Amino acid sequence: MAVDNKQRCEYLRMFRKYPELLRIEQLCEALGGISTKTGYKLLRERRINSLKVGREYRVTKVDLINYLMK
Repeated sequence: MAVDNKQRCEYLRMFRKYPELLRIEQLCEALGGISTKTGYKLLRERRINSLKVGREYRVTKVDLINYLMK
């Protein structure tokens, strides 16, 4: 359990420059520069939880970290 908390803190430190709600472009950049096509695929397959705001998807920083910790 302590390892999970330490890892979560490391991810929070890594992503501190990003806003709390990430646009698809920011999500892809945070994941190492993956393509937006791959980013949308992750959202479509519900591998990363997302919110739809108007016509755009947003991902919380917490959901990104949860995806990385799986």
